[in-house]
Amino acid sequence: MKWSNMPGNESGRSLKTLENALEIIDIIQERDALTIGEITDEVGFARSTVHGYVKTLENEDYLTKQNGSYKLGMAFLDKGGDVRIRDQQFRTTIPKIEEIAEETGERAQFIVEEHGVGTYIHTAIGNNAVRADSRIGKRINLHASSAGKSILAHLPRSRVIEIIDQHGLPALTENTVTDREALFDELQKIRDRGYAVSDEESIGGLRAVGAPVLSNDTVIGGVSISGPAHRIKGERFRSELPNFLLGVTNELQLRLEYQ
Repeated sequence: MKWSNMPGNESGRSLKTLENALEIIDIIQERDALTIGEITDEVGFARSTVHGYVKTLENEDYLTKQNGSYKLGMAFLDKGGDVRIRDQQFRTTIPKIEEIAEETGERAQFIVEEHGVGTYIHTAIGNNAVRADSRIGKRINLHASSAGKSILAHLPRSRVIEIIDQHGLPALTENTVTDREALFDELQKIRDRGYAVSDEESIGGLRAVGAPVLSNDTVIGGVSISGPAHRIKGERFRSELPNFLLGVTNELQLRLEYQ
C-alpha cells in the first residue's frame, strides 16, 4: 500500500493514520458493507477524512464498492491465503481436514488461537454437512467451541486466565460454560480423555467434537467435527467421532514432529 497517499501522513501522525485505517477495516468487516455516511457515523471522523481513507483502500484493492457501499476487497483473500499456506504445520494439517470431512460426511474445521480468540484457518464440507458460518478468517470465542476448548486445555493456566480476563466467558447459548471454575474443571477432563465436546454451546442445535493438534507438546491448533444434534448423538457423539478424531490428530502429531 502506498502509505504516502494516506491522509494525515505528516510526521508524528503516521501511526495514528494506520490505526484509523485499520479501525475502518474492522468496522466494515463486522458490518459486511457500509456507505461512506455509515462509516462516518461509526468512527466519528470528518466525512472528508473517511472518504480519503476509503478511496485509498479501494485503490489498493483492500475495499471494493458495490451498490454505493464498501466491502472488504480481494487483497485480504490474497494476503490471508499467503498466511495460511506459508507455515509447514498448516500445509500438513489442511489435507487431513479434507479427509475428516470426506470420511464423516460432516463439517470439519481447523482453528488456531491468536490474541485470545480462535481463527478459522480451514474448513471442509462433507456430503451431509449443515450450513454454518465457519468461513476462513472468522474469529470465535474459544470457550464455546470444541476445537477452542481443546486448545485452551493445552495452554498454561496463566494464559487461559489472561484470555478469560480479556474476553470473558459470554453465554452464546443456554449451554455455554460461563463459570470460570467450571471451565477449568472441563479443561482438566479434556486433557484426561484427549478430546473436547460442544453440546449446543455455540449454536443451538449444533454439536461438535474437537481435539488439539500438538507438536512437541505445544498446541498449534484445534480440529473439530460439527453437525446437527439430531445426527451427532449417542455413541456417535460420545465414542465414534471422538475416537476417529483422536486417530487423526495422533497421526498429525507424528507427522509434525518427524517431518
